[in-house]
Amino acid sequence: MSTARFLKSAGVRVGDEVVVPAFGDAEAAAAVVMAGARPVFADIDPESYCLDPDAVAAVLTSRTTAVVAVSAFGHPPDLARISELGRIHGLLVVGPGQAFGETVAADEVEQRRSYAAYLGDRLTGVRTPAPNAAHTYQRYVVRVPGNGRPDRDAFAQALRRRGVGCEVPVTTPVHRMPAFRRDVRLPETERAADETLALPVHGSLRRRELQRMVSSCNALGGLLQPAF
Repeated sequence: MSTARFLKSAGVRVGDEVVVPAFGDAEAAAAVVMAGARPVFADIDPESYCLDPDAVAAVLTSRTTAVVAVSAFGHPPDLARISELGRIHGLLVVGPGQAFGETVAADEVEQRRSYAAYLGDRLTGVRTPAPNAAHTYQRYVVRVPGNGRPDRDAFAQALRRRGVGCEVPVTTPVHRMPAFRRDVRLPETERAADETLALPVHGSLRRRELQRMVSSCNALGGLLQPAF
């Protein structure tokens, strides 16, 4: 079943509002539009990159009928707190395993976690992901110190020159895309879009590639000063 059909079957109707994240791809927002409802964007938690329950609470209105709480790069959302909001306000809460999800073999997840642990213990030139036992590390997303996007982009280019594959995980938050543009203030979402970089943790990595990643990030990170 498609996500839009899932929302419709769960009772979402034309004119309803559905809270979704703006940091990530547009899949959730697009599904809400296809269901005939209006996506409302809430800010993210800066550690998990998932919906911040307090930010969700701040955007609820009498027209809100649902919250779509998806994982971010393999980090699960705070479903306990968001589900409590749903209980209090009578909202449908759509979690990662209901309409969205990533199917990955258990051994691949364990391999990613081992790489993430290796990087987390050794990286000092970037801010590493917050530890979470449920994180599947679909992407290993770090923050680059310095002055936001200019430094992050220069950092990424320098890493690639050193043979380290990396990519910007979110180039444009969904609320800034033409099809979904909203005049809302989402400071953590926009800060994350300017500072984050995804490092590879796929199963075919070799130890020397991990070592190169660590040495390159730490050397380059030492040239940048954290933004205040």
